[in-house]
Parts: sequence; C-alpha cells; structure tokens
Amino acid sequence: MSGRAAVPLASWPSSRAIATGLAASGAIGTLAYRRGSLSAGGVAGAILTGTTIFAAGGAVPSSLLLTFFISSSALSLWRRGRKGAAAEVEAAKGARRDLAQTLANGGVAAGLVALGRVSPGDRWLPALVGALATVNADTWATEVGLLSPQAPRLITTLRPVPPGTSGGVSPLGTGAAALGAALIGGVAALGTGVVNRRGRAGLGLLPLALVAGVGGAFADSLLGATVQARYRCPRCGVATERPIHRCGTPAVFVGGLRTVDNDVVNFLASLCGAVIGAGGGRVLARYEWGRDR
Repeated sequence: MSGRAAVPLASWPSSRAIATGLAASGAIGTLAYRRGSLSAGGVAGAILTGTTIFAAGGAVPSSLLLTFFISSSALSLWRRGRKGAAAEVEAAKGARRDLAQTLANGGVAAGLVALGRVSPGDRWLPALVGALATVNADTWATEVGLLSPQAPRLITTLRPVPPGTSGGVSPLGTGAAALGAALIGGVAALGTGVVNRRGRAGLGLLPLALVAGVGGAFADSLLGATVQARYRCPRCGVATERPIHRCGTPAVFVGGLRTVDNDVVNFLASLCGAVIGAGGGRVLARYEWGRDR
C-alpha cells in the first residue's frame, strides 16, 4: 500500500449535491450556448467547472461563479451590439467561449474548491475570490476598454497600440477592471457575512478582491505583451493571435512564445490573482477574521 493517506469520504460532495450542480451548470451552459456566449466545447467546460464549484463549493463560491459568468456574458453581448467597438487586432478565438477558454477562466477556481474539500479551512476562499476577481476584471477591461476614445498603450513601453492588442491598457479599461473586481468582492463580502456569518471580517474580501483582481488583470496584460504568441498575416497585413489568419493564409510568427496563447495567459493570470488573494487572506486572518471569532 502507498504511504499516502486516503481522502476521507466525508470530503466528497453528496450524490444529491453533484446531481444538483450538474443540472444547474448544464442549464446555464445550454442557455449560454443558445445566446451565443458558449460553443459546444464551452458548454462542456462550463459543466465541468460549474459542477465542481456548485457541488463542492457551497453557496458563496457558487454565487461568485454565477456573478462572473452572468456579468461577463452580459457585458460581452452589450459591447457586441455597439458600433465602433471592434478590435483592430484579430483575437485567437471568436465571440463564443470554447472549452479551453472556460477551463482557463474557471479552472483555478474549481481546483481551489476541490482542494478546500480535501483540506477544509478558511484559506481557500480568499484565493478563490482573487482568482474569480481576476477573470472578471480582465473580461470587463477587455470589453469596456474597446470603447475607449483613446488608443491603448502597451503596458511594457507605454507606446500607443491598436485596440485589441494583447498587453494594451487604457484608463477606461483599467477602471472597468476595478469595477469588475469590486463586483466579485462585494458579492463575496455579502455572501460571507450572510451565509457564513462572518460579520465585519467578510468586508475585508472587498478590498482583497479589488487588489487581487486588478493585480491579476495587469499580470494578464504583462504576459500578453511579453510571452503570448503574436502573428501577422503577410497577405492582409493584419496583426492576429491566430497561427492561420481567417483569410486562410498562414500567419508569420512575430513575437512571444509559440506555446503560449491567450488561454494560457488567462490561466496564469487567474493563478496570479489567486496567489494575491491568498496573501491577502493571511492578512485578513491575522487582523480581521481572528477578531470576529
């Protein structure tokens, strides 16, 4: 026998919780598919991450996931309907989120929920808040930032770049990132105070989410400007994140790492937000959470 201790059966969610989580995530994924927010693969990814969080996470993590999914999907649909809000750089993916995108956005949060079941404790929630605050902040920054009347500037050099360039930042996009992160933090603070009865301690999750979310979003921009693969179509002269341009012409690799696409960047940024959130959680545990116990 292995020397590793077996995971206690009590740490696994009940069959009823799994069935409920599967039904809820399946219904949400199907609705998103019909509204054009997810591809078929995206539905599968939403079911995988959603079932894990709904079944094993409880009320607060589930509400955070729903807040991210609903707000980001609604914002994407709203921006899509506005004139003049198109990116000049062709993104690697279309408007529908696919399997890789859903796992990149929700994979870290789902993993943290699973770790929380295996090793229960308060330390997982701040990291979860940081991860989801990051992906929400990044989505809001991308969607709203495309409406900026000012050209974005590359985070590494501050030179103006075309809208939609990975690593480009703008005041409007940064403000949207802060609002997206704060929304996650507000829901986390409210949920923790009401569901877990943390009282004053739960309020600390709002600034934690703001710092972690904006920090994670800037990490996303930094990774996008440095290591994300960048291409240019030799036929159209268009900057793109695709190795093959939509016109069918193989694009020329111009920078970054070939193995690092936008999904990898999103995952790493979410992980960065989780690390910042975990660090903030240690501060809360020392100065706030302990006072309420």
